[in-house]
Amino acid sequence: MKIILAAPRGFCAGVNMAIDSLDLTLQKFGAPVYVYHEIVHNQYVVQTFSEKGAVFVNEIDEIPEGSVVLFSAHGVSPAIREAARARNLNALDATCPLVTKVHLEAIKYAKAGYTIILIGHEGHDEVIGTMGEAPEAILLVEDEAGVAELNVADETKLAYLTQTTLSVDDANQIIAKLRERFPKIESPPKADICYATQNRQEAVRVLSDQADVVVVLGSQNSSNSQRLRELAADEHKKAFLVDGPQDLDPNEFSASQTVLITAGASAPESVVQATIDWLVQKFGATVELASIREESVQFPLPKPLRAFAAETRSS
Repeated sequence: MKIILAAPRGFCAGVNMAIDSLDLTLQKFGAPVYVYHEIVHNQYVVQTFSEKGAVFVNEIDEIPEGSVVLFSAHGVSPAIREAARARNLNALDATCPLVTKVHLEAIKYAKAGYTIILIGHEGHDEVIGTMGEAPEAILLVEDEAGVAELNVADETKLAYLTQTTLSVDDANQIIAKLRERFPKIESPPKADICYATQNRQEAVRVLSDQADVVVVLGSQNSSNSQRLRELAADEHKKAFLVDGPQDLDPNEFSASQTVLITAGASAPESVVQATIDWLVQKFGATVELASIREESVQFPLPKPLRAFAAETRSS
Protein backbone atom coordinates (compact mmCIF):
# COMPACT_ATOMS: atom_id res chain seq x y z
CA MET A 1 0.00 0.00 0.00
CA LYS A 2 1.05 3.56 -0.71
CA ILE A 3 -0.17 6.48 1.37
CA ILE A 4 -0.26 9.96 -0.15
CA LEU A 5 -0.26 12.38 2.78
CA ALA A 6 -1.87 15.63 1.68
CA ALA A 7 -0.56 19.02 2.72
CA PRO A 8 -1.88 21.37 3.85
CA ARG A 9 -4.19 19.42 6.14
CA GLY A 10 -5.50 19.59 9.69
CA PHE A 11 -5.53 22.56 12.04
CA CYS A 12 -5.96 26.01 10.52
CA ALA A 13 -4.90 29.26 12.17
CA GLY A 14 -8.35 29.85 13.66
CA VAL A 15 -8.47 26.40 15.23
CA ASN A 16 -4.93 26.74 16.58
CA MET A 17 -5.88 30.06 18.18
CA ALA A 18 -9.09 28.67 19.70
CA ILE A 19 -7.39 25.58 21.12
CA ASP A 20 -4.49 27.62 22.53
CA SER A 21 -7.06 30.00 24.05
CA LEU A 22 -8.89 27.21 25.85
CA ASP A 23 -5.65 25.64 27.04
CA LEU A 24 -4.42 28.96 28.44
CA THR A 25 -7.80 29.77 29.99
CA LEU A 26 -7.71 26.47 31.89
CA GLN A 27 -4.16 27.21 33.04
CA LYS A 28 -5.00 30.76 34.12
CA PHE A 29 -8.37 30.24 35.81
CA GLY A 30 -8.39 26.53 36.59
CA ALA A 31 -11.27 24.11 36.00
CA PRO A 32 -14.06 24.34 35.31
CA VAL A 33 -13.95 26.61 32.29
CA TYR A 34 -17.23 26.70 30.41
CA VAL A 35 -17.25 26.74 26.60
CA TYR A 36 -20.29 27.87 24.67
CA HIS A 37 -20.71 25.10 22.10
CA GLU A 38 -17.81 22.87 21.08
CA ILE A 39 -14.54 24.81 20.91
CA VAL A 40 -14.10 23.29 17.43
CA HIS A 41 -16.11 20.57 15.72
CA ASN A 42 -13.91 17.61 16.56
CA GLN A 43 -14.80 14.88 19.03
CA TYR A 44 -11.19 14.04 19.91
CA VAL A 45 -10.43 17.67 20.78
CA VAL A 46 -13.65 18.05 22.78
CA GLN A 47 -13.04 14.84 24.73
CA THR A 48 -9.42 15.83 25.48
CA PHE A 49 -10.49 19.19 26.90
CA SER A 50 -13.39 17.65 28.81
CA GLU A 51 -10.85 15.50 30.62
CA LYS A 52 -8.89 18.66 31.50
CA GLY A 53 -11.93 20.37 33.04
CA ALA A 54 -13.63 22.17 30.16
CA VAL A 55 -17.43 22.02 30.29
CA PHE A 56 -19.17 22.40 26.94
CA VAL A 57 -22.69 23.86 27.06
CA ASN A 58 -25.37 24.70 24.51
CA GLU A 59 -27.18 27.33 26.58
CA ILE A 60 -25.73 30.29 28.48
CA ASP A 61 -28.10 29.68 31.39
CA GLU A 62 -26.38 26.33 31.99
CA ILE A 63 -23.35 28.29 33.23
CA PRO A 64 -23.24 29.33 36.92
CA GLU A 65 -23.24 33.09 37.41
CA GLY A 66 -19.79 34.66 37.67
CA SER A 67 -18.05 31.76 35.90
CA VAL A 68 -15.47 31.89 33.10
CA VAL A 69 -16.83 31.20 29.62
CA LEU A 70 -15.00 30.94 26.31
CA PHE A 71 -16.85 31.56 23.06
CA SER A 72 -15.91 28.97 20.44
CA ALA A 73 -14.14 29.50 17.11
CA HIS A 74 -17.50 29.58 15.28
CA GLY A 75 -18.62 32.88 16.81
CA VAL A 76 -21.77 33.93 18.67
CA SER A 77 -24.61 36.40 18.22
CA PRO A 78 -24.99 39.68 20.13
CA ALA A 79 -27.84 38.07 22.08
CA ILE A 80 -25.45 35.47 23.48
CA ARG A 81 -22.94 38.14 24.48
CA GLU A 82 -25.72 40.05 26.25
CA ALA A 83 -26.89 36.89 28.02
CA ALA A 84 -23.33 36.31 29.24
CA ARG A 85 -23.16 39.86 30.60
CA ALA A 86 -26.51 39.40 32.35
CA ARG A 87 -25.09 36.39 34.19
CA ASN A 88 -21.94 38.33 35.09
CA LEU A 89 -19.77 35.85 33.23
CA ASN A 90 -16.09 36.46 32.58
CA ALA A 91 -16.33 35.99 28.81
CA LEU A 92 -13.31 35.36 26.58
CA ASP A 93 -13.74 35.28 22.82
CA ALA A 94 -11.98 32.70 20.64
CA THR A 95 -13.98 33.50 17.50
CA CYS A 96 -11.93 32.96 14.35
CA PRO A 97 -11.08 36.36 12.81
CA LEU A 98 -12.38 35.14 9.44
CA VAL A 99 -15.76 34.49 11.04
CA THR A 100 -15.62 37.91 12.70
CA LYS A 101 -15.04 39.38 9.22
CA VAL A 102 -18.37 37.91 8.06
CA HIS A 103 -20.14 39.27 11.15
CA LEU A 104 -18.80 42.77 10.47
CA GLU A 105 -19.88 42.56 6.83
CA ALA A 106 -23.39 41.57 7.95
CA ILE A 107 -23.54 44.53 10.32
CA LYS A 108 -22.29 46.93 7.63
CA TYR A 109 -24.80 45.82 4.99
CA ALA A 110 -27.70 45.74 7.47
CA LYS A 111 -26.97 49.29 8.66
CA ALA A 112 -26.98 50.42 5.03
CA GLY A 113 -30.46 48.97 4.55
CA TYR A 114 -29.48 45.94 2.48
CA THR A 115 -31.11 42.54 2.44
CA ILE A 116 -28.35 39.98 3.01
CA ILE A 117 -28.38 36.52 1.46
CA LEU A 118 -26.29 34.22 3.66
CA ILE A 119 -25.12 31.07 1.89
CA GLY A 120 -24.67 28.36 4.51
CA HIS A 121 -26.04 25.36 6.40
CA GLU A 122 -29.05 25.86 8.63
CA GLY A 123 -28.28 25.09 12.28
CA HIS A 124 -24.50 25.39 11.96
CA ASP A 125 -23.02 27.34 14.88
CA GLU A 126 -21.36 29.85 12.55
CA VAL A 127 -24.57 30.51 10.63
CA ILE A 128 -26.57 30.99 13.84
CA GLY A 129 -24.02 33.52 15.10
CA THR A 130 -23.88 35.46 11.83
CA MET A 131 -27.66 35.61 11.42
CA GLY A 132 -27.92 36.86 14.99
CA GLU A 133 -26.10 40.06 14.00
CA ALA A 134 -29.05 41.25 11.89
CA PRO A 135 -31.85 38.66 11.94
CA GLU A 136 -34.36 41.02 10.35
CA ALA A 137 -32.08 41.60 7.34
CA ILE A 138 -30.63 38.13 6.62
CA LEU A 139 -32.12 35.34 4.50
CA LEU A 140 -30.45 31.92 4.51
CA VAL A 141 -29.88 29.96 1.30
CA GLU A 142 -28.52 26.41 1.47
CA ASP A 143 -28.55 25.38 -2.18
CA GLU A 144 -29.34 26.47 -5.73
CA ALA A 145 -33.01 25.57 -5.35
CA GLY A 146 -33.27 28.02 -2.47
CA VAL A 147 -32.33 30.91 -4.74
CA ALA A 148 -35.53 30.51 -6.75
CA GLU A 149 -37.59 30.67 -3.55
CA LEU A 150 -36.16 34.00 -2.35
CA ASN A 151 -38.57 36.87 -1.88
CA VAL A 152 -36.67 40.17 -1.86
CA ALA A 153 -38.40 43.55 -1.50
CA ASP A 154 -35.67 45.72 -3.06
CA GLU A 155 -33.36 43.98 -5.52
CA THR A 156 -31.19 47.11 -5.83
CA LYS A 157 -30.04 46.79 -2.20
CA LEU A 158 -28.98 43.17 -2.01
CA ALA A 159 -25.72 41.51 -0.95
CA TYR A 160 -24.52 37.99 -0.28
CA LEU A 161 -22.18 36.52 2.34
CA THR A 162 -21.03 32.93 2.84
CA GLN A 163 -20.30 30.58 5.70
CA THR A 164 -16.50 30.23 5.88
CA THR A 165 -16.38 26.42 5.69
CA LEU A 166 -18.41 25.72 2.55
CA SER A 167 -17.40 23.81 -0.53
CA VAL A 168 -15.90 26.39 -2.88
CA ASP A 169 -17.52 24.72 -5.89
CA ASP A 170 -20.96 24.51 -4.26
CA ALA A 171 -20.79 28.12 -3.09
CA ASN A 172 -19.77 29.32 -6.55
CA GLN A 173 -22.73 27.51 -8.10
CA ILE A 174 -25.13 29.19 -5.69
CA ILE A 175 -23.46 32.57 -6.24
CA ALA A 176 -23.82 32.12 -10.01
CA LYS A 177 -27.55 31.48 -9.53
CA LEU A 178 -27.84 34.58 -7.33
CA ARG A 179 -26.08 36.73 -9.93
CA GLU A 180 -28.29 35.29 -12.65
CA ARG A 181 -31.46 36.17 -10.75
CA PHE A 182 -30.21 39.39 -9.15
CA PRO A 183 -27.65 40.98 -11.53
CA LYS A 184 -27.04 43.92 -9.16
CA ILE A 185 -26.31 41.82 -6.08
CA GLU A 186 -23.22 42.97 -4.18
CA SER A 187 -20.52 40.98 -2.43
CA PRO A 188 -17.72 41.78 0.03
CA PRO A 189 -14.38 42.84 -1.51
CA LYS A 190 -12.78 39.55 -0.46
CA ALA A 191 -14.43 36.12 -0.51
CA ASP A 192 -15.66 34.80 2.83
CA ILE A 193 -14.66 31.14 2.44
CA CYS A 194 -11.63 30.51 4.63
CA TYR A 195 -8.17 30.16 3.07
CA ALA A 196 -7.65 26.85 4.88
CA THR A 197 -10.95 25.43 3.66
CA GLN A 198 -10.00 26.33 0.09
CA ASN A 199 -6.48 24.92 0.41
CA ARG A 200 -7.63 21.58 1.83
CA GLN A 201 -10.27 21.24 -0.87
CA GLU A 202 -7.72 22.02 -3.57
CA ALA A 203 -5.35 19.38 -2.19
CA VAL A 204 -8.07 16.72 -2.41
CA ARG A 205 -9.05 17.86 -5.89
CA VAL A 206 -5.44 17.79 -7.15
CA LEU A 207 -4.27 14.61 -5.42
CA SER A 208 -7.30 12.31 -5.51
CA ASP A 209 -6.58 11.32 -9.12
CA GLN A 210 -3.56 9.44 -7.81
CA ALA A 211 -5.54 7.50 -5.19
CA ASP A 212 -7.97 4.59 -5.01
CA VAL A 213 -9.32 5.55 -1.58
CA VAL A 214 -9.53 8.86 0.29
CA VAL A 215 -9.53 8.98 4.09
CA VAL A 216 -10.55 12.29 5.67
CA LEU A 217 -9.82 12.70 9.37
CA GLY A 218 -12.52 14.77 11.03
CA SER A 219 -15.81 14.56 12.89
CA GLN A 220 -19.25 14.13 11.35
CA ASN A 221 -20.38 17.56 12.58
CA SER A 222 -17.41 19.31 10.96
CA SER A 223 -18.69 21.15 7.91
CA ASN A 224 -15.31 21.58 6.24
CA SER A 225 -14.44 17.89 6.83
CA GLN A 226 -17.73 16.79 5.30
CA ARG A 227 -16.97 18.91 2.25
CA LEU A 228 -13.62 17.13 1.81
CA ARG A 229 -15.31 13.71 1.86
CA GLU A 230 -17.97 14.92 -0.58
CA LEU A 231 -15.35 16.35 -2.90
CA ALA A 232 -13.49 13.03 -3.00
CA ALA A 233 -16.77 11.20 -3.69
CA ASP A 234 -17.50 13.66 -6.49
CA GLU A 235 -14.15 12.62 -7.97
CA HIS A 236 -15.54 9.03 -7.99
CA LYS A 237 -13.30 7.83 -5.18
CA LYS A 238 -14.23 5.60 -2.26
CA ALA A 239 -14.14 8.15 0.56
CA PHE A 240 -14.36 7.88 4.36
CA LEU A 241 -14.78 10.56 7.01
CA VAL A 242 -13.62 9.21 10.37
CA ASP A 243 -12.48 10.48 13.76
CA GLY A 244 -9.58 8.03 13.76
CA PRO A 245 -8.44 4.53 12.77
CA GLN A 246 -10.88 2.95 15.22
CA ASP A 247 -13.64 3.89 12.76
CA LEU A 248 -12.02 2.19 9.76
CA ASP A 249 -12.83 -1.33 8.54
CA PRO A 250 -9.76 -3.22 7.27
CA ASN A 251 -12.03 -5.09 4.83
CA GLU A 252 -12.49 -1.81 2.94
CA PHE A 253 -8.77 -1.73 2.04
CA SER A 254 -6.21 -3.88 0.25
CA ALA A 255 -2.43 -3.86 0.14
CA SER A 256 -2.45 -2.95 -3.56
CA GLN A 257 -4.27 0.37 -3.05
CA THR A 258 -3.07 3.95 -2.95
CA VAL A 259 -4.72 5.85 -0.10
CA LEU A 260 -4.92 9.64 0.08
CA ILE A 261 -5.05 10.89 3.68
CA THR A 262 -6.09 14.40 4.61
CA ALA A 263 -7.68 16.09 7.62
CA GLY A 264 -10.29 18.76 8.16
CA ALA A 265 -9.30 22.08 9.69
CA SER A 266 -10.35 20.99 13.20
CA ALA A 267 -8.70 17.54 13.20
CA PRO A 268 -5.44 17.15 15.18
CA GLU A 269 -2.30 15.74 13.60
CA SER A 270 -2.19 13.00 16.26
CA VAL A 271 -5.21 11.26 14.70
CA VAL A 272 -3.61 11.54 11.26
CA GLN A 273 -0.47 9.83 12.54
CA ALA A 274 -2.53 7.16 14.32
CA THR A 275 -4.31 6.40 11.05
CA ILE A 276 -1.03 6.17 9.17
CA ASP A 277 0.32 3.80 11.84
CA TRP A 278 -2.81 1.64 11.49
CA LEU A 279 -2.38 1.32 7.72
CA VAL A 280 1.35 0.65 8.06
CA GLN A 281 0.71 -2.08 10.60
CA LYS A 282 -2.09 -3.79 8.67
CA PHE A 283 -0.96 -3.29 5.07
CA GLY A 284 2.75 -2.45 5.20
CA ALA A 285 2.02 0.99 3.80
CA THR A 286 4.70 3.48 2.80
CA VAL A 287 4.13 7.23 3.07
CA GLU A 288 4.74 9.96 0.51
CA LEU A 289 4.12 13.62 1.43
CA ALA A 290 2.41 15.66 -1.27
CA SER A 291 2.28 19.39 -0.61
CA ILE A 292 0.39 21.72 -2.92
CA ARG A 293 0.80 24.92 -0.91
CA GLU A 294 2.52 26.33 2.18
CA GLU A 295 0.51 27.95 4.96
CA SER A 296 1.97 30.49 7.37
CA VAL A 297 -1.12 32.29 8.68
CA GLN A 298 -1.31 32.94 12.42
CA PHE A 299 -4.03 34.66 14.44
CA PRO A 300 -3.43 36.49 17.74
CA LEU A 301 -4.84 35.22 21.02
CA PRO A 302 -7.72 37.12 22.66
CA LYS A 303 -6.29 40.20 24.40
CA PRO A 304 -6.93 38.97 27.97
CA LEU A 305 -4.76 35.92 27.30
CA ARG A 306 -1.81 37.48 25.48
CA ALA A 307 0.08 38.70 28.55
CA PHE A 308 -0.53 35.41 30.35
CA ALA A 309 0.75 33.49 27.31
CA ALA A 310 3.92 35.59 27.29
CA GLU A 311 4.45 34.92 31.01
CA THR A 312 3.88 31.20 30.49
CA ARG A 313 6.42 31.05 27.67
CA SER A 314 9.08 32.96 29.66
CA SER A 315 8.72 30.89 32.83
